[in-house]
Amino acid sequence: MKIIIAPDSFKESLSAIDVANMIKNGFSQVYPDANYALLPVADGGEGTVDAMVNVLNGHKVTVSITDPLGERGLAFYGISDDGQTAIIEMAAASGLERVSLGKRDAKITTSYGTGELIKDALDRGCKRFIIGIGGSATNDGGAGMLQALGVKLLDKFGNQIGYGGVSLSELYKIDITEIDRRIHECEFEVACDVTNPLTGENGASVIFGPQKGASPQDVKLLDANLKHFAKVIKQTFNIDIEYTPGTGAAGGMGAALLVFMNAKLRPGIEIITELLNLDELVQEADLVITGEGRLDHQSINGKVPVGIANIAKKHNKPVIAIVGSLGDKSQAVYPYGISAMFSILSKVSTLSEALDSDTARANLYNTAMNIALTLKIGNKLN
Repeated sequence: MKIIIAPDSFKESLSAIDVANMIKNGFSQVYPDANYALLPVADGGEGTVDAMVNVLNGHKVTVSITDPLGERGLAFYGISDDGQTAIIEMAAASGLERVSLGKRDAKITTSYGTGELIKDALDRGCKRFIIGIGGSATNDGGAGMLQALGVKLLDKFGNQIGYGGVSLSELYKIDITEIDRRIHECEFEVACDVTNPLTGENGASVIFGPQKGASPQDVKLLDANLKHFAKVIKQTFNIDIEYTPGTGAAGGMGAALLVFMNAKLRPGIEIITELLNLDELVQEADLVITGEGRLDHQSINGKVPVGIANIAKKHNKPVIAIVGSLGDKSQAVYPYGISAMFSILSKVSTLSEALDSDTARANLYNTAMNIALTLKIGNKLN
């Protein structure tokens, strides 16, 4: 029996690799002779670098960068074994996880550090970039990233504008004469799972600004500034990106990558499953197991378990989802190829108790073993 184990991470608890290993350990108690293929997956957010470095037999690099608040810090990215592909999580350098709750302020946070990761990868000879832009702390339209790569964003006096979305109101001219020319020799794929435009009621500031520390007044200001940014881009390059789907991702980072790097914005799960060659692997499998921290009706919008199940469904393969918890209307995933789903929670517990890594490992192991035992009973009944 061949079993593919392809889960996402359980956020704030276990990495995708940890999840895959614990599921295998539990199943192996019942099916020790099964052929297990462990394929930890991510959708562009946290865990993307680890998952893809595993797939590409690569390694991680740690770099000194500018964090969202303009302080120096360390961040990481991945490089494939052939040295040609860089895998970057925007969250590693410019993410919410880097800013404590009391200091979150979408007006001033910068994406400069993400640009520094890209520049370091260029210095190491990378030609292909896969960039996950989930979990950002910024609302600057990717301005900081562009500045780190040599783009001059100038005010009417010819000075570089400051960090953060608040400074975009001062933008008068975009000068790309000193942009890092190596960018034009590279391919950029962006793991982007939202279709929000840059501005407006469904734009970056209105939808995502509040979680980054923006007040209702800040949201209006930031939306107006991104609108101004789009206007200057149109005047400079004759490209209208204000309402292009995906440009509002990561506080407008989608727009910057699209315009200045000719990037392709694609669902993260598509990029990663292609690299995994998952379609071919699933054809040969008897069972597919996937999972994530929480499964609910929103999981149908590009999340890992449903992305995996969509592939398995084409080949009529059963899919079991093992998840941290089951949310509202989780049954919505059944038509997408999930055959059965199980929460690993064994008792009522607080969130902190449920997220504890040791507890999660034990719960995951026990759940996987019990599912395997149930399958064995079913085989005997048949």
